[in-house]
Amino acid sequence: MREVAFGQYYPAKSFVHKCDPRIKILFLIVYIVAVFLSKNFYALGACAGVFLLVALFSGVPFKSLLRSVKAILFLLIFMTVLNLFFHTGETVLWRWKFIKITKEGLYHTAFLSARLFLLVLGSSLLTLTTTPVSLADGIESLLTPLKWIRFPVHELALIMSIALRFIPILTDETGRIMNAQKARGADFETGGFFKRVKAVIPILIPLLISAFRRSEELGDAMDARCYAGSKMRTKYKKLTLTWRDVIAFFVVGGLLAGVILLRMHTAWLV
Repeated sequence: MREVAFGQYYPAKSFVHKCDPRIKILFLIVYIVAVFLSKNFYALGACAGVFLLVALFSGVPFKSLLRSVKAILFLLIFMTVLNLFFHTGETVLWRWKFIKITKEGLYHTAFLSARLFLLVLGSSLLTLTTTPVSLADGIESLLTPLKWIRFPVHELALIMSIALRFIPILTDETGRIMNAQKARGADFETGGFFKRVKAVIPILIPLLISAFRRSEELGDAMDARCYAGSKMRTKYKKLTLTWRDVIAFFVVGGLLAGVILLRMHTAWLV
C-alpha cells in the first residue's frame, strides 16, 4: 500500500506546483472531459501529449506517477479480459468454443485501457503537486457561489482535505499492523484467495479502531481550538492568479478544442 501514490504530495518548486489550485482543479476537470470525449487514438494521443507536457513541468518522477496505477491494476486487468474475449466484432482472430478474440475487440480493449490509464495518472498528478490545504482552499473558492443556497462549502472542502491527508497516514498504519501481525506468525502471502481474505480480517479491525481513534482526537483538537466552521473565518493566504495560470488556461482550452475537432472528424481519421 505504500506504493500507492494517490493522496500523497511530492514537494517541489516547479511550474505546476506554483500554479493556482483552482486552475489545477479546473484543468483536471477539463482533462477528464477531454479524455471521455475522445473517440479515437488521435484524440487520446493529444490528451497523453498534454499530460506528458504537464508531468515534465511538474518535476514529479514518472516512477511516482506510475505507482498510482497499482491501485487500479486489478480493475484494469479485469476490464481488459472482459472486453478482449467478449466484445463482438466481425474480424475474428482467434476462437475457442464460445470465446473469441476479434480485431474490433482488441482495438476497443486497448482504447479503454489507455483511457483509464490516463484518467488515473491525471488525478494522481493533481494530488502529487498540490497540498491538501491548497486543494481544500481551491475547492472552497470554486464552490463559493453555492453559499447563496446555504450549502456548507467550507465544511465540504475541510472533509475532502482531511480525507486526502488520512490516506498516507492510514497506509503507514496498515504497514505497522501488518508487520506486527507477521511478527506473531501471520501469513499474508501464501494460500488461496479465501485464506488471504480471512488473513486480512485481523488487519481491518485494528485499522478501523485506529481510524476512529484518530478522528476522535482530531475532533477534540478542533473543539479545543474553538473551531466553528466557516463562521467569521479569514484566509491567511489568499489565492491569486498569475501568468502561469493564464498559460495553463490556454493549454487546457486548446486541448479541449482539439479533442472536439478530432471528434467531429472521426470518419476520416479511423
